Amino acid sequence: MPLRDHFRPPLDDMRHWEGFHATWPVMIVALLRRKLPRRYFAGPRVHPGSSAEIDVATFHDEGEDVLAVADPNENGGGIATAVWAPPRPTLAVVTDLPAQDVYEVRVYDEKRHSRLVAAVEIVSPANKDRPEARRTFAAKCAAYLQRGIGLVIVDFVTERRANLHNELVDLLGPGEAFRFPHDSLLYTTAYHPVRRDDREEIDWWAQPLVVGQPMPTIPLPVRGLAILPLDLEAAYTDARRLSRLG
Repeated sequence: MPLRDHFRPPLDDMRHWEGFHATWPVMIVALLRRKLPRRYFAGPRVHPGSSAEIDVATFHDEGEDVLAVADPNENGGGIATAVWAPPRPTLAVVTDLPAQDVYEVRVYDEKRHSRLVAAVEIVSPANKDRPEARRTFAAKCAAYLQRGIGLVIVDFVTERRANLHNELVDLLGPGEAFRFPHDSLLYTTAYHPVRRDDREEIDWWAQPLVVGQPMPTIPLPVRGLAILPLDLEAAYTDARRLSRLG
């Protein structure tokens, strides 16, 4: 099935993009389960960026209950416990740490204590909407590569113009040759961290995505195993059918 624009009419009037974003990782997992050896397993991780806030007042009250001095005259007795007061903070810093959307698939090696060996990141609008969010996403991807974890990024978000691959390149510093042109908005990329001739390298594959065209098959490097073909078109088609998008 050709790629559709999930973020603009007419499709966004029919379905919320979040539902499809949550479905696609599950379909990728189903696809990988047919390709991975038994010792490897894949699982989806879906977490919209909005999160519940801690009720500070309630936490403070409950903390006082826990730390209050026990009265030995009460039923059951008890041991007197002093309330520890921490020193004043050295500095209070105002920060803007954006809550990250997470739509991803992780692959683990069961025989190595379920070590993470590959990841597929599906970009959401919130990953691209602010400089802070883009840097956070790039830092997450860079951390994967520094640990030798194979990585695929899929960006089919049409309503934001930022290029997260370029953000990653700026962070890693491999040079202009690895950057997409500024008009490259939709794409999928794969990264394979390898060690050659006593130096660390990253093999990079890039494919543009085009609305109205089928999606490509992209390499998925799995640490300690091999490079598997990730058929994005097959998983995308299954996700569309499950989401009743035709």
